[in-house]
Amino acid sequence: MLKEGSSAVEFTLPDNNGNPVTLSDYKGKKIVLYFYPKDMTSGCTKQACAFAQSYEEFKKQNIAVIGISKDSVSAHKKFVEKYDLPFLLLSDPELKAIQAYDVWKEKKLYGKTYMGTMRSTYIIDESFHIIKVFEKANPANNAHDILDFLAQQAAV
Repeated sequence: MLKEGSSAVEFTLPDNNGNPVTLSDYKGKKIVLYFYPKDMTSGCTKQACAFAQSYEEFKKQNIAVIGISKDSVSAHKKFVEKYDLPFLLLSDPELKAIQAYDVWKEKKLYGKTYMGTMRSTYIIDESFHIIKVFEKANPANNAHDILDFLAQQAAV
């Protein structure tokens, strides 16, 4: 995992419509960059829908929300359409950003070991520094936890 205080890693990936998106397109904005395992699975759907429900609050605070998984552009498009997701999902089948942000990890399920994307979230400030890392983010609470963190930051 990248650490708090380190610089965000630049990348360019296609969005759910196939358009290239570069992280630096969001310079001057805070960014919630979340990595998740797979579209249409229960945990990932719960997490995406929680971000969608909180999206207006992120938008009010001028915060971009970007989700990344190794799913294809077409899988992302279906996921966005099915759940009416108002934020970008980026496709990373070659694991460029996933590996750069060190979220490609060994996982275990039913006694089997395999490599996969660890559900993790980075909050990146306007000058591209990582200000908070949520390792092993809880899908149901991740959006709320981020808003709580940002409220605490604003109060300081």
